[in-house]
Amino acid sequence: MSDTAVAFHFNVPDKLLYTCKLVRKLQRMEVPLVVTADADVAAALSDRLWAFGGGSQFLAHCLADAAPEVLQASPTVLAQKLDERLPHHQVLLNLQAATPAGFERFERVIEVVSAQDEEDRSAARQRWRAYQAGGHAIERHDLDMRPDAQE
Repeated sequence: MSDTAVAFHFNVPDKLLYTCKLVRKLQRMEVPLVVTADADVAAALSDRLWAFGGGSQFLAHCLADAAPEVLQASPTVLAQKLDERLPHHQVLLNLQAATPAGFERFERVIEVVSAQDEEDRSAARQRWRAYQAGGHAIERHDLDMRPDAQE
């Protein structure tokens, strides 16, 4: 059994909005985070994080190619792949279709799965099977079952 805990958050109506809410929650708890996403998704997420709190607020983050001192100071790092330069190893939030190589270095992995995108849902099923085959404990969070899921 692996030490990395995995949580799947299913039936998410807007993956980027939900990711922003998770980033905000983790930053409030002072938990560092790495988000894996393809370049276009990372750019869109970065824009959303900068504007998430309104005019004077934002969710601090940087891209994985930032200077080492910026990486160390950023509570959230957006990366296309996991490498040794990444300073955080507590929580990994995966927005990519594939299981990220090197995820085992993290204490916890969060997978965010769309409510409507069947391709995304199918890829999530494959990731679930990969984590399960690796002996990882998996938690399931179904937003359809939560009364506050649309907030």
